[in-house]
Amino acid sequence: MKIAMTGVSGHMGSEALRQTMELGGVEYIRVLLSCKKRNNKLAKKLKKRYGDRIGIVRGTIAQRENCERLVADMDMVIHMAAVIPPASDSSFSASCDCNLKGTVFLVDAVKAMVPQPKFVHVSTVALYGNRNEKHPFGRVGDPLIVSAYDTYAMHKLRAERYVLDADLHCFAVLRQTAMLNPNMLNDNISDGLMFHTALNAPLEWVSARDSGYLVRRLVERELEGGLSAFWNNIYNIGAGKKGRCTGVDTFDEGFALIGGSAEKFLRPHWFAARNFHGMWFSDANELEELFGFQRDGVHDYWQEIGRCHKIFALGKCVPAKLIDFFLFRRLLKHPNSPREWLKRGDTARVIASFGSVRAAEELSSSWEDYALMKKGDFGDYDALRDEKNAVLLDHGYDESKPLGALSVEELGHAANFRGGELLSEEYGGDPYAKLTWRCHEGHTFAASPFTVLRGGHWCPECCLPEPWRFGKLARSSPFFAQVWYDSNSEDEHYGYGFDGEGKAVLLTEDEA
Repeated sequence: MKIAMTGVSGHMGSEALRQTMELGGVEYIRVLLSCKKRNNKLAKKLKKRYGDRIGIVRGTIAQRENCERLVADMDMVIHMAAVIPPASDSSFSASCDCNLKGTVFLVDAVKAMVPQPKFVHVSTVALYGNRNEKHPFGRVGDPLIVSAYDTYAMHKLRAERYVLDADLHCFAVLRQTAMLNPNMLNDNISDGLMFHTALNAPLEWVSARDSGYLVRRLVERELEGGLSAFWNNIYNIGAGKKGRCTGVDTFDEGFALIGGSAEKFLRPHWFAARNFHGMWFSDANELEELFGFQRDGVHDYWQEIGRCHKIFALGKCVPAKLIDFFLFRRLLKHPNSPREWLKRGDTARVIASFGSVRAAEELSSSWEDYALMKKGDFGDYDALRDEKNAVLLDHGYDESKPLGALSVEELGHAANFRGGELLSEEYGGDPYAKLTWRCHEGHTFAASPFTVLRGGHWCPECCLPEPWRFGKLARSSPFFAQVWYDSNSEDEHYGYGFDGEGKAVLLTEDEA
């Protein structure tokens, strides 16, 4: 097998390359590396390690010819490249180039080949948007409600929709969750991004090592010829119950390495109350049953990080007040910090993250006054994390039936549940064949039943920000309303967008 890979300089990609190269049946892997200086050293290292088994295309993924060179004559393309926050927050163009344009060019290149290589697209949990204790569990097919001003998720949403609409012969979409990696703490002490994390956000982590192992197992099973049931589908990547925690648990695990906790170093009013992303997966077992890749748990992985990085032992010797002041309080003044948004009057971002300026100002600084899932304030925490107790969203159709067995009337009911209607009068049972739909605002669009029902996508004009207008959508769509109102008020009659200079602005519903 010959494989093309993007993103091999990242955490998941580097693990995927290393572990897949261990398979004897892999003849050759071609990778794409940008022309950044740090990749010069990586390119030399890869050639020294793998010799003729690796090929390297140098250049940006946002150029069509680079993507065509990458995938030429390959049997499989595994697309893992991404510009993630905070880099995507600070550079809209970099996010668009990698997360959207690069995907478009790769898909076009694959589609033009005869025969087409199999295409694996790594998407993201960020497409689902904000979740809290009311519906912490979700699954593929849930509404995709990208959080306001999350440009990374916005571009990834558009990219995934392009993959699904491309009529590729053989594809798979893997929605990656929050990923544990050895640089976890370092990645979170240089930007106000850490304060975007809602303290009750349900997070189901997976390690970079297990993510790479998933790719290895996928290739291994394909070499064995046993993957026919896997292709042309969408999956969530997660670690199952051992990877499930909340935002505040994540900080606790990291700070424990230096003898601290979230309560010791942080204050609850520093953090956004909503407009984050993350959820626990009720369907995390789907990939596990196919590939058996879930090995690392959150606690054990953090302990391994502590053992491997001796600097954490030094942290135990530093007074908490110094760590608090020099590491965290200084980040409150970072331009990407919610407290800084409040201070400088960035009303749109404040309202997106807290509901109102007043709510942000009145948020308690005391941990005793802040309700947390972890403390049992919403019921038994261990029981909440068990998928057997999950309260799942309604998808608007009988999910016990295969998509191909649904009637045109049942598809019409699913469209009504989304606030629209199915215009096509016939359905031949092919879930990948495009039908014609109309949303509540009268936009007509073509999409397959698979994209709408299995993917959770809907109108490309109403649901692909920016602007972000999900509040307006929720008032006409029970499908979106069932999760939107978990963290948003019915009185919020506005949307979110950017002005001509890229500044975040609050929009009226007519403007949105």
